Amino acid sequence: MPKQQTDFLIDLISRLTKAEKRSFRLFANRQNSNDEKLFMILFDFIDGNDAYNEEELLRKYPQVRKVQLSNIKANLYKQLLTNLRLLSRNTQEDINTRELIDFAKILHSKGMYRASLDVLYKAKNQAMSKDEYSLAYVALEFERQLENQYITGSMAEKAEEIEIESRALTKQLVFNDELANLSLRLYGLYLKYGYVKDKRDALYIKEFFNSHMPSDVNEKELNFYGKMYLYQSYVWYYNMMQDFANNYKFSHKWVELFESYPDKRLSETSSYIKALHNVLSATFMADRVDKFLFNYQKLLDFGADNQSRFSQNDESVYALVNYIHRLNHIFMTGEYRTGVTQLHDLEKSLETHLYGWDVNRTIVFYYKIACAYFGADNHSKAVDYLNKIINMPVADVRNDIQCFARILNLIAHYELGNKLLISYQVKSVFRFLSKMEEMQSVQREIFTFLRKTPSMIPDKLKTEFKVLRSKLVKYQDDPYEKRAFLYLDIIAWLDSKIKGIPIETVIQNNIKNASLTKTGI
Repeated sequence: MPKQQTDFLIDLISRLTKAEKRSFRLFANRQNSNDEKLFMILFDFIDGNDAYNEEELLRKYPQVRKVQLSNIKANLYKQLLTNLRLLSRNTQEDINTRELIDFAKILHSKGMYRASLDVLYKAKNQAMSKDEYSLAYVALEFERQLENQYITGSMAEKAEEIEIESRALTKQLVFNDELANLSLRLYGLYLKYGYVKDKRDALYIKEFFNSHMPSDVNEKELNFYGKMYLYQSYVWYYNMMQDFANNYKFSHKWVELFESYPDKRLSETSSYIKALHNVLSATFMADRVDKFLFNYQKLLDFGADNQSRFSQNDESVYALVNYIHRLNHIFMTGEYRTGVTQLHDLEKSLETHLYGWDVNRTIVFYYKIACAYFGADNHSKAVDYLNKIINMPVADVRNDIQCFARILNLIAHYELGNKLLISYQVKSVFRFLSKMEEMQSVQREIFTFLRKTPSMIPDKLKTEFKVLRSKLVKYQDDPYEKRAFLYLDIIAWLDSKIKGIPIETVIQNNIKNASLTKTGI
């Protein structure tokens, strides 16, 4: 068994719950051959040791021969998945439907055509009732084969019925496929580029979206999954375009879709959590504290009511979304000093890779944590997390955050008094941004200011801060330049330097004075 598959086996065993391990031992005891005993020896060895040591295994259990080990591992992996599949039949409806289709094939192989069709009808109806159209089509295709072999007196009527069902299912599947692909590709573009930065970007994204959106799609005719992919596509599109009013509109429709299909919140838990995540992100970006707090409580309530039945994947997604918006809660309320004291469990999860989050999520967390510490005036801690981003050996993943991390890093070093370091880093950061084509007016103004800081006279600093502020304010409402302020409230930082008060105080005062009706969502 290749090393990677051995790692998969070890990882799978480490993720089993106590109940699943107990079930597996009962499942394995039904077989008494020597081969089965060997795979249980391997299971108990992996389960009972923190690290897998193959030499120790072979020394401790001489009946396990090295030449057999690859096959034993493969057998154990297969047996584990078989047992987990059996355990999942009653909680994951699509697995139950696939099993019914398998039963129909077994009955067909025995020449029991009527019995096979009977089971197949159940599978198809079950799939249709849950909007699992791809499985329904598999069942329908097999039904068509059976009807061709088992001639009945109603053959003509049945053939017409199958044709009508096939056309309807095919139409839905084509829409679902096109919308799912569009949603995935838009999300991929977002991960790579982030928000549009100029008219050229905006035109490209708009043309891409319009050219890939099915021209004859009718929202009312779509099933659950078709609507979900449609709303997702609009969410990614409007998010990149920084149209947060429409982003909120379609993310809210995404949540409402699940509330119209309450059973889907249990069978598609991760997708529902992601829908809540996008509503929260839209309200955060639009600075709607009231709607953010309402939906954040909805997320917490859903977790409290259902976390006991979450799968490990659901648990990972819930933790991800909860932590993201715990950070956003800090930014929206301005409670930085208190907020950073509530991040220790998140920091530990990132350090230990507890949830196995991807590079994109990790970069987002590092940047948000850095911003939280910056807002709490803990600049050295902010630099620690910014350096994690800067030193990551990745390419083409959230270039926008990688660029702004370098800008915030320069500002944090300014706060720490590292003037010589700034002089050195300004050049390398300038080259990096130029290479990434991320250099915009806001960055240029900040660079011009930071380049001059080593030679600035202390008595003139406040004047320099005011000059920089007056230059940057005009960009706050620019549709392409304003994205700089989505990552870092540079104006609040400048106000804190001008007024001589903590940035946390500035942001809290801004929140109190902000109008809740300014965004229209």
